[in-house]
Amino acid sequence: MIDIVIADLRNKAHAEATINLLNHYSRDAMGGGQDLPQFVQENLVGELLRRREAHVVLAYSGQTPVGLVILMEGFSTFACKPLLNIHDVVVFGDFRGQGIAQKLLLKSEEIAKSLGCCKLTLEVLEGNKAAQAAYRASGFDGYELDPQMGKALFWQKKLS
Repeated sequence: MIDIVIADLRNKAHAEATINLLNHYSRDAMGGGQDLPQFVQENLVGELLRRREAHVVLAYSGQTPVGLVILMEGFSTFACKPLLNIHDVVVFGDFRGQGIAQKLLLKSEEIAKSLGCCKLTLEVLEGNKAAQAAYRASGFDGYELDPQMGKALFWQKKLS
């Protein structure tokens, strides 16, 4: 039995689960292959607590945290409504393939609807076929306005 809960990051167990699961993801090849920097591990929970637009959802198998999604509110200028970005999705390795990601995504959709959001967004690596399959099964697809212009690309510029 998997329980999905909205995290209260003031709760030490929820805070620790968030860092441990995100660190698990960071160590995976899809997350960069190394531990989160110590600064992130020590400060992320406090920074998330400072942001009203941040939402964290945890999946538990009994008392064991096995999944995580971190959501960030944004704003769609074209719809003039909020949107919810699914920033991180993590399922602990031994629990993958059991539909936990779909449950986390369903809870994310419930949160987005309760906030009046026009859509959910996310990014996924080209090589992460398992995640792509989970996202497609939950109704996600690539973003495009006009097929002749192609799908949107996600770019970044790191700042020091």
